[in-house]
Amino acid sequence: VVHLAAESHVDRSIMGAEIAGQTNFMGTLALLEAAREADLRCFLHMSTDEVYGSIEQGYASEIAPFNPCSPYSASKAAADHLAHSYFVTYGLPVVIARPGNNYGPYQFPEKLVPLFVYRALRDEPLPVYGDGCQVRDWLHVKDCCRALRVLIERGQPGEAYNVPAGNERQNLETIRLILDELGKPESLIKHVEDRPGHDVRYGIAGDKIVALGWKPEIDWEQGMRQTVRWFADHQDWMEKSFQRGEDFHKLWYADRE
Repeated sequence: VVHLAAESHVDRSIMGAEIAGQTNFMGTLALLEAAREADLRCFLHMSTDEVYGSIEQGYASEIAPFNPCSPYSASKAAADHLAHSYFVTYGLPVVIARPGNNYGPYQFPEKLVPLFVYRALRDEPLPVYGDGCQVRDWLHVKDCCRALRVLIERGQPGEAYNVPAGNERQNLETIRLILDELGKPESLIKHVEDRPGHDVRYGIAGDKIVALGWKPEIDWEQGMRQTVRWFADHQDWMEKSFQRGEDFHKLWYADRE
């Protein structure tokens, strides 16, 4: 079983924390209970680097203390504890993956890259939280999928594995690349009030998964430019997908724009 289901948007969890708890914690509980009835070789639980909170310097290992700063990351941290408890208590072969920021084609357009591509193509302002200097480690979805395959095949039950890309970039650098690829001016950037509890930097150590034979292969700039171009070339898909979250965006950014 590969458990990827989640309510994964931090802003949505701030607007309404209940759905994050119901989906990420209670949903995980339901799957773990069902898994107890099956003869599984592996229950791969998808977590996030956000469970460690903001890391000002250095890199968090898998045994670093949790310090979640949003309802989303708190619900994922709780789900991690729950999943591990099923290994300890019931012997369920749980393996936990904690990747960095995923990006790539088909990402739901409430996320930074597709959202800003969508808005930039329409010459709409790009709302950047605070100074835009928050640092994220960008992991291409193909590298993430390869990591999950390695963990299914070689991961040790009861263990957690960070999945870093080694592509730490300030949000502004990513946003400027998006604008450059689309041929749009940086004047579209609009700094807005930062969100509560916004983590400044995520940094995770990947020694454990590297020891299993995995390493990221996709260059950040090449992968990001290809992703931006994919969204630009699939505007019909983006339009249909964006309509599903349009009310949320209007509510969330109404007081910031």
